[in-house]
Amino acid sequence: MNRALFFYGTLCHIPLLEIVLGRSGAEIDISEALLPDHLVSWVKDEPFPMIAAHPRGRARGILVQDLSPQDVDRLRFYEGGFEYDLASVAVELSAGRNAQAEVFFPEVGVWSAGAEWVLDDWIAEWGRVSEAAAREVMEHYGKRSVDEVARLLPFFRARGWAKQLAQETAPTSLRRDTSSADVTLKPTGDGFAEFFRLDTFELSYPRFDGTQSETLQRSAFVAYDAALVLPYDPKNDLVMLIEQLRYGPLMREDPKPWVLEPIAGLVDAGEPPMEAARREAVEEAGIDLRDIRPMMKVYPSPGYSTEFFHCFLGICALDPAMEGTHGLASENEDIRTHVISFDRAMALVDSGEINLAPTTMMLLWIARHRESLRANA
Repeated sequence: MNRALFFYGTLCHIPLLEIVLGRSGAEIDISEALLPDHLVSWVKDEPFPMIAAHPRGRARGILVQDLSPQDVDRLRFYEGGFEYDLASVAVELSAGRNAQAEVFFPEVGVWSAGAEWVLDDWIAEWGRVSEAAAREVMEHYGKRSVDEVARLLPFFRARGWAKQLAQETAPTSLRRDTSSADVTLKPTGDGFAEFFRLDTFELSYPRFDGTQSETLQRSAFVAYDAALVLPYDPKNDLVMLIEQLRYGPLMREDPKPWVLEPIAGLVDAGEPPMEAARREAVEEAGIDLRDIRPMMKVYPSPGYSTEFFHCFLGICALDPAMEGTHGLASENEDIRTHVISFDRAMALVDSGEINLAPTTMMLLWIARHRESLRANA
């Protein structure tokens, strides 16, 4: 028996509904509807809404009819990660008509209501991110449990947020101005998707000689955007570096896998990179950076990875007495901080002890601007 569902929130965004149901909006029976005596609000500190009974509320949304058992199963899979479940209601349609439908209500006590929900505001801020995350969620339909996918949802969103940040592209004064839209890209469906993601695909692209390349089989490591910040005290010419075990050198069988780094961490979905840098400075080094300035924005390994670095300079007062161990216990971080002279840091670059590209790159940026930074300290 087919069913009718009323949607009041993110699934009123038809591109998202299409992803979840796995078919075109032209094939879906959709009409405008209203649920009286209910109010839709943002979930506090989350990128989605909730609905609750309210005597003067009128929740506007859409009624989707003729949903098959598989449609409902796909919807349950998607919504289950948000801890919502179905309940029956009566909704109002045009011309005074009514209809019975089911609605996803939040589980009692799980979420707290925030400000009034506005769909257009959500689409502007979260539409693209949520579409990308939903594609990843639904890839796991029929393969993993709701709980397993819910655990990965913040990482799906973070990858979606990276795609949104990627729209702020860099200049093309020397390099080619051809668009990514001119590259023919076809996913092949193989790969791996977890905290990390490996995508396989076929592609062809316009060559510099004006011809089209042959179809190539390739793969890419789909990672995250990261915020990096290097604390610098221009008055005393000191820098802070952090030290921790890194799995890349370890798995390469480097006998010395502890490395000297800037403060760094993944940019959470919806988070401005500068705010991520500020947050990571507190978590990894116990310092509250008030004066953060942009450095460079770079792809560290564009040949195979989407990873992207937003680099910042953190102007602050430093003292060797600030050295210690830090890190979030919840993330099993074990981090040691070092406060050293800038000249010592550059000597470590020259000796190879600093063997991390972003550390070297950011120290060289300071070297380029050091005179003016110190003069204005």
